[in-house]
Amino acid sequence: MDERRPTLKQQIYAFFLCTFVFMIVYNFAAWYTSKAEKVPSFVFDFEKYIPFLPWSIIPYMTSGIFFCSVFFMCKEREQLRVLTKRMLFTTLTAGVCFIAFPLQFSLTKPRTDGSILDYSFQFLKIFDSPFNQSPSLHIAYAFIFWAVLRSLKTFRTFLMVWLIVLGISTLTTYQHHFIDILSGTVLAHISFMVFPYRKNDFQYRNFHIANFYFLFGWILVSASILLNKFCGHLWLILIWPAGMSIIIGYHYQKNNIHFLKDKNGNISLWKKIFYTPYLMMYWSFWKFLRKNKKPVEIAPRIYISSRPDHKDVHYFGIDRNTLIYDLSAEIEETPDLKKKCSYHSVPFLDIGTLDIDETKKLVTEITENYRKLPADGKIFIHCTMGLTRSSVIGILVMKNILSLPVDEAADLMKGIHKNAVIHPYLKDFLKKI
Repeated sequence: MDERRPTLKQQIYAFFLCTFVFMIVYNFAAWYTSKAEKVPSFVFDFEKYIPFLPWSIIPYMTSGIFFCSVFFMCKEREQLRVLTKRMLFTTLTAGVCFIAFPLQFSLTKPRTDGSILDYSFQFLKIFDSPFNQSPSLHIAYAFIFWAVLRSLKTFRTFLMVWLIVLGISTLTTYQHHFIDILSGTVLAHISFMVFPYRKNDFQYRNFHIANFYFLFGWILVSASILLNKFCGHLWLILIWPAGMSIIIGYHYQKNNIHFLKDKNGNISLWKKIFYTPYLMMYWSFWKFLRKNKKPVEIAPRIYISSRPDHKDVHYFGIDRNTLIYDLSAEIEETPDLKKKCSYHSVPFLDIGTLDIDETKKLVTEITENYRKLPADGKIFIHCTMGLTRSSVIGILVMKNILSLPVDEAADLMKGIHKNAVIHPYLKDFLKKI
């Protein structure tokens, strides 16, 4: 028996706990708000153009089916534990918002008399509240459901599309306003940040970083639309960095190391324009925050550092016998290094997961090239800040060249390179290479 799999008893307990908390919080918030003399609404001007689609009540109602089944789709105890914490956190946080900042739906819902779907709408009138609006639990739960369902091998695409339609249905059934969708999305991603899945597993590092970009992106989307309503259309410019942030999060999830730089280490003009805020942020980090500007010799004729500038290159001394390994995925190489050296672009995402196979391939290549170096040759490995990526590759190269156990190579690296950042979860990764 696989001890990592949750037992049926544990799944049933998690389901009933989350159901109980939901019923108490949701109904209490609805009752409490219904006693208020006046409950406001918050509507954007464009919402009057959203059509009422009676059939969309079908996907809307299936949220309950997902709620009842998602606990039993968890394949690991930790997955069930994280799901339960996220559901409870989201429900309780939404409940506080329902009470502290009550809102109600304000658009007039068309009649559905005579329609077979009218029974569903009548059910909503009885059991659903017009007050528990922002954040939308339908939206927040849909994101949390997907965090579990995305690991399924069958019907994955179908379920993804259905959850998207479910999210849209909150608007087309005239159950929620757009502000509820935005706040529900932000709340879901906050729950991902507060309760990450496999927090200390390096192979899931990209998902944790992606959630940061997703959360930041949705906050910017919300800010842009709100400021547009109250301060003018100029604030719609925030949609640009918002979309950029969400797209970067997607690339992190997919570990797309070439989302910016091509295999020659170049960034195309249109990417430079679209990713300008991201590129400017990294350039600022590199320009003002990097510490290890001078290349550090970690083994005979092998050096690591942050991305050097023109002055660093001048003092280091370069020629065609200098092999450059650029590990940065987010900033282009110093032109002099590309022109005057043997340049290799091998990008890894910043503070993200290093692919085991790609890492093995790179370390083997550097080791073999080192053995073929001419007398005046040297190898220079760098990332943007010179803290983690170059240190990890440097440790593995030291292990090969100096014939050291990986722990000794890591300790030696820390002694040579004072600014090296080797997180505990990286040590398990190093031992797999």
